[in-house]
Amino acid sequence: MSSLRDYADIVLDAIASRRSVRAFLPDPVPRATVERILTAAARAPSGTNMQPWRVRVLTGGAKARLSKAVWDAAMTEPEQHKSEYAYYPAQFTEPYQSRRRKVGWDLYGLLGIKKGDTEKMRLQHARNYLFFDAPVGMICTIDRVLEIGSWLDHGMFLENIMIAARGFGLHTCPQAAFAPFHKVIRRELGIPESEMVVCGMSLGYEDTRAPENTLRTEREKLSGFVEFRE
Repeated sequence: MSSLRDYADIVLDAIASRRSVRAFLPDPVPRATVERILTAAARAPSGTNMQPWRVRVLTGGAKARLSKAVWDAAMTEPEQHKSEYAYYPAQFTEPYQSRRRKVGWDLYGLLGIKKGDTEKMRLQHARNYLFFDAPVGMICTIDRVLEIGSWLDHGMFLENIMIAARGFGLHTCPQAAFAPFHKVIRRELGIPESEMVVCGMSLGYEDTRAPENTLRTEREKLSGFVEFRE
């Protein structure tokens, strides 16, 4: 019989091993597995049990069609597409600027992309629109009448997806990169104007041979963000 310590280790390992994977194997993920993950994720807390999340799960031709539509828009008319919400601040301050720059250059370094090579950077970023070749892509939306509290709840739902996926040996990548292309996504998937595109998410098995998947981001020590008081 498993002990409470065993259960704790399993949960903590799932959380600690979650990371953004940017190259996936083509191996399919059974629909039943995706359904189990989403069913568990929907246990996320939400104010007065509003459950402010919707998900379009894409595989096969549906995923390929959306990827092509978004890729084409990103390659030909990127300036015409803007997110409906601000993910990042208009002006970065420290320590956020340094953290952002470090993860970017660490990733590009693994891929052999040098500073100033904007075309290679652009193409690497555009791999988001291919769901990094994952067999499953998701587009997550929220009712636009809802406020910031529901967005917090939505974030907990997304985290649940990512943690639950680890229980099946799967990896994910949450992708705000899809948000600017909400008009294209809305058209392709028939999403009503009443919903806002929050993000996309890739789901599948990690390609362990891909250099970008060796990236390990750093985390601040507890002393940097926690205060204990008695």
